[in-house]
Amino acid sequence: MRLKRLSVLLLIMLLVSALSVSIQAVAAQTGDLGTDANPIEVFFVPSVEATVITTGGEVMSAALEKATGLKFKVSVPTSYAATVEAMCAAPASSIGFIPAAGYVIANKRCGVQVAEAAVRNGWNIYWSAYIVRRDSDIYTFGDLEGKSWAYPDAASTSGYIVPAVELKQAGITPGKEISAGGHNQVVQAVYNGDADFGTTFFSPPLVPGAPWRVGDSPEPYDLTVDQSSLSADGKQLLVGKIQILDARANIRDTAKDVIEKVRILRISSPIPNDTLSFGKDFPPDLKAKIITALEAFAKTDDWKTSIGSTDFYGWSGIAPVADSAYDAVRARFDILGLTEQDVFAPPKK
Repeated sequence: MRLKRLSVLLLIMLLVSALSVSIQAVAAQTGDLGTDANPIEVFFVPSVEATVITTGGEVMSAALEKATGLKFKVSVPTSYAATVEAMCAAPASSIGFIPAAGYVIANKRCGVQVAEAAVRNGWNIYWSAYIVRRDSDIYTFGDLEGKSWAYPDAASTSGYIVPAVELKQAGITPGKEISAGGHNQVVQAVYNGDADFGTTFFSPPLVPGAPWRVGDSPEPYDLTVDQSSLSADGKQLLVGKIQILDARANIRDTAKDVIEKVRILRISSPIPNDTLSFGKDFPPDLKAKIITALEAFAKTDDWKTSIGSTDFYGWSGIAPVADSAYDAVRARFDILGLTEQDVFAPPKK
């Protein structure tokens, strides 16, 4: 009996010791969070050029450090999958700027929580654009049957998930599928003729005096009247006085005639905007402080050289959003019958 009591006592002591070690580990992870020794990790998906993201991310990091006194470390993982992996590996110290599909996967896998969503020129939604060469004989959605398809990444909401659903629902089976690595690369692939069509993000153009509305043409201009051009500072792609904000604008430096060479066949149904999300165990007090600082940063000129730049993610601001806003994306996964493994599988050859 005494031996049994000693065994029970020993077991209790071991459990208490293990619990103490666990509590100490969590404290070590979160107690000094935001210091030089333990900076807050900020992850961006590589949907545009990594150098642009890194440079703009550092601008954001400096603004947040000044406003909060916290330290941040900006990273651009090599893929959407790697971004989710990184956030799940750091549930108490990570922030992620991730699109809808990536968020849905991260939320299901490790409890990542959305806090805010992008606003682009007043829009809290965006679209996919199906793009083809302007001299292509593809004029209808059905014409995409059997055609080669370039997309950014299998985890890209606008670049792959939404178009894949719409193609399947229309009974269209593309031919060769090309994982291009980013939206810019998709546009370049179509421009070069390396793919028959591509799918990228679409943000409405800025039309002076007559704002673009849902149902309007994604190309509200006449190229027989106006040619495309760059603004004096080279930061805007214009057709007449209309500013182009879809993915084609991102290769304006290397392909100044991209509008003349690449047209939009159609756009998709609306998609909830990209997210600002936090790891499951991120400290609530620090989360609130960072959100307040980001909302203030969004009202400054420096925002436009960071995530607000059209070469970066083109966010003109952020606004609170509920997890339920992404149920439509979850439904699209169900329609495709996609699992996380399907989305993050190696690209098809």
